[in-house]
Amino acid sequence: MPNILWFKDIHKEDVPLVGGKAANLGEMANNKFPVPPGFVVTTEAFKNYLDETGLGIEIFSILRDTDVDDNDALQGAATKIQGMIKEEPMSSQLKKEILENYERFSVNVDVLKIAKPALDLIKIGRDLPYVAVRSSASAEDLPSASFAGQQATFLNIKGNNNLIEAIQDCWASLYTARAIYYRVKNNFPHEKVLIAVVIEKQINSQKSGVIFTVNPVTNNKSEIIIEAIYGLGEAIVSGAINPDKYVINKENLRVTSRNISKKEWMYTTDFAYGRTIRKDVLLDKQEQPALSDFEIRKLSEIAVELEEHYEKPQDIEFAIEGNNLYVVQTRPVTTLHEPKKEETNIEQEKSELEEPIKIEHDNIANILVTGLSASPGIASGIVKIVHDVSGLSKVLKGNVLVTRMTNPDMVVAMQRAAAIVTDAGGVTSHAAIVSREMNIPCIVGTERATQILKENHIVV
Repeated sequence: MPNILWFKDIHKEDVPLVGGKAANLGEMANNKFPVPPGFVVTTEAFKNYLDETGLGIEIFSILRDTDVDDNDALQGAATKIQGMIKEEPMSSQLKKEILENYERFSVNVDVLKIAKPALDLIKIGRDLPYVAVRSSASAEDLPSASFAGQQATFLNIKGNNNLIEAIQDCWASLYTARAIYYRVKNNFPHEKVLIAVVIEKQINSQKSGVIFTVNPVTNNKSEIIIEAIYGLGEAIVSGAINPDKYVINKENLRVTSRNISKKEWMYTTDFAYGRTIRKDVLLDKQEQPALSDFEIRKLSEIAVELEEHYEKPQDIEFAIEGNNLYVVQTRPVTTLHEPKKEETNIEQEKSELEEPIKIEHDNIANILVTGLSASPGIASGIVKIVHDVSGLSKVLKGNVLVTRMTNPDMVVAMQRAAAIVTDAGGVTSHAAIVSREMNIPCIVGTERATQILKENHIVV
């Protein structure tokens, strides 16, 4: 089995070899969707690494003895395993293969089969490119579980040593506390989950976002939902910023609803230092739509084509660099289940009308905060405000988790919560996706929930 595969050699059936993310990137590339060029370090390479170094036996022994519901034990096991992987070098042969393919990145993939002397001549004088290094596990982007944000992604990677380090960091991220916990709770055996790594041209996007080819809150299959921001997509996926939201009629691709947010900042690439930086958006653009009507139409067309190709609703990430539009990920929507039975018809109607859900206090119908319904439902509980991961332990079963935004490290606490409320984020953010998967009521984009709601108060 190969250690390296370019997108042109990958199809959607290759999940065991390249993971879910890479399988879909290859499938899209081979069907003429606008995907950035890239190659994959396969799960076979990772499996060989575990076998050759003997790390596999030691890792799985540690995991068998770990109680994932004991947070200290879980964190300790995760830290130990990740350290082992980061410190144990890959074989010189694998490293050589990776770097040879990295050097070919600036060469058109169509000419990679020409004679080596001619290829070497083409590469002379070409600078090594910036790439995104993205984890692609063999159990992710599945119809039943997205594994959203469970493994690592590294942007703006340049240079041989940095690339090798980022790949091993991706390998190590298969064993973060959140990933270990998620697999156990979803009944995925650790031994059967491997990781591949995508090496993909870095897109310096001026605009980015997420598309659902079905309304993820109401399950309305006649609607397309697009959320968009300025800059790199990290801010929208993580839920760090409230995005613009566009609702599109799937039949005629007309925009039926626009909610334009104030976008005060964005993430962008600082190529001088090879890093992601936060930058203020120009004042005259902050309250302008991130997307033009032409871009909305084009994205909607691509979304429909992807849904038709895969024959199921898709969760799509996109990036726009200049006049070029790229699809950087697609996966099946994992949350098309029926709402909980205890939800009322009124609550469902609110979601369908896309009205904000209301938080009530002491049963007096005193509206404290409003936001977007990301996962419909009704719940009550004691407020626990979490500002960072150090505060997660105070969230007990049945509490209402209130935070600025969630991240994958919060999944353990999210599962204990009766409901989740965030200051920032849209209906395609991490908090929204994971809440829908867990069937936990969730409100996002309230802007000031962490300031208005009070610790230990009871809310409904």
